[in-house]
Amino acid sequence: MNELEVIEKSKDFLKEYFKKYWPSHDFWHIMRVYNNAIKIREQEECDTFIVKLWALFHDVWDWKYEDWWNNIIKDFLDSLKIENDIISHVINIVENISYSSSLDWDNFTSRELFIVRDADRLDALWAIWIARCMCYSWEKWREIYNPNIEVKLNMTKDEYKNHKSTAINHFYEKLLNLKWLMHTKTWLLMAEERHNFMNLYLEHFLDEIK
Repeated sequence: MNELEVIEKSKDFLKEYFKKYWPSHDFWHIMRVYNNAIKIREQEECDTFIVKLWALFHDVWDWKYEDWWNNIIKDFLDSLKIENDIISHVINIVENISYSSSLDWDNFTSRELFIVRDADRLDALWAIWIARCMCYSWEKWREIYNPNIEVKLNMTKDEYKNHKSTAINHFYEKLLNLKWLMHTKTWLLMAEERHNFMNLYLEHFLDEIK
């Protein structure tokens, strides 16, 4: 089976898999990250096939929805006769791509991980993320805004996972930090406008609250 066939079969598999996920992390999010990764890798040195696979599978296991690890990635890629070292690389990305994982200093790293992580974070900025953020807050019964819940900065991984927050606080606790956590020059060029847009949104929101 050639690489194009593997990618297309993976898309078909994931389109079904992500039907159980909420809209903030659905199949269309996967495809936006996939397309972002393709744009970034054009300007970065990397293994293109691995970047494409990682981008597609990056949210198959997400601690926000699943509290246990499973072998679904390995089982599926094994069925396509993918080499074990490629499968291991993909699984390492899945385990380390999240923002909370980046709060640890001692994690797995690779050029391909940086590209996919930046591609994922591109979908956490600009207008699309405002919709995703509000949707995710609804999924988790999180308030949009509450002046009595303080913004908490510089959290550890465990604190970030367990902290009670609001949709608006999430901008300050995560989203506005992403610009400074990028690895690829390509992303930085694409992120500047998105970062400024989110600041403008917050300015208008807080004016209306007042």
